[in-house]
Amino acid sequence: MPVRGLRGATTAEANTADAIFAATRELLAQLVSANGLEVDDIASAFFTATPDLTAGFPAAAARQLGWTHAALIDALEVAVPGDVPRCIRVLLHVNTGKRQDQMQFVYLREAQSLRATVPPLA
Repeated sequence: MPVRGLRGATTAEANTADAIFAATRELLAQLVSANGLEVDDIASAFFTATPDLTAGFPAAAARQLGWTHAALIDALEVAVPGDVPRCIRVLLHVNTGKRQDQMQFVYLREAQSLRATVPPLA
């Protein structure tokens, strides 16, 4: 079965563990639902958080959802001026029979603006 990349992002309401975990759980639940996934389909997850989120690890929220066998890692997002504040991004690697163009990316809250920030090459 192929492994596909699945992207998503959201924002936390505040720099607290509860806000980071709540936003991450919401994002992961919507990614799973939108793509018809089971927890066992998830091979790994790479989380990043903007430098203003220091109160908790987004991967801990995945563990709270029962993602106990997937490989998870957190990292600091590149600090780019004007980036979306309190932003959590994720790249999931999922085992699925779907084509890459069938994967549904999910962007929530203020992170919805990320889908239009990269201009096409001329």
